[in-house]
Order: sequence, then structure tokens, then C-alpha cells
Amino acid sequence: MKDVGKYVEGCDICQRMKNRTEIPARKLKLSEVLEKLWTYLMVDFITKLPVVAGKDAILVVCNRLSKMMYFVATTEGTSVEGLARLFRDNV
Repeated sequence: MKDVGKYVEGCDICQRMKNRTEIPARKLKLSEVLEKLWTYLMVDFITKLPVVAGKDAILVVCNRLSKMMYFVATTEGTSVEGLARLFRDNV
């Protein structure tokens, strides 16, 4: 069995003609077309940065349609209320 397995692994034709166990990929689905600015956002934090002026993190807000981005300096321990305030005041 080991010899047969080694032969099949080394045989180029055997590898090309091998039955696939994966399900064939389906048709590609088109992405939805975004129409309004600032309707679909991506929000993320960049943390573990050196402390500068008491801030050690960056809040990143990106508009998916225009790819416009805002970067807001903040601290890593920002609360939910603080996040809402940062978003309201800076974006």
C-alpha cells in the first residue's frame, strides 16, 4: 500500500486525473451596489501603540462607498459611551 501511495503521489498524470472530494464552486454572486454615502461603514481600532499626548489607540472609520476614512486618536480603555461620543464629534 505504501509503494502504491508513493507512486500515485509522484505520478503527474495521476495527480491531474485524481477525483476531487471538494464540492465544485458555485457561480459568483455580484456584490450589492452601494448608493448612499455614509450608509455602510467599517469601524476598527488600532491598539497597543506608544502613548502620545495620553492617547494609545486609533479609531478608524471608513465609508465603504467612497473609501473615505477618518482616524481619531483615543485610548485603549474607551467605553461604549466614549466611542459614541468620538463618532458623533469627529465623523
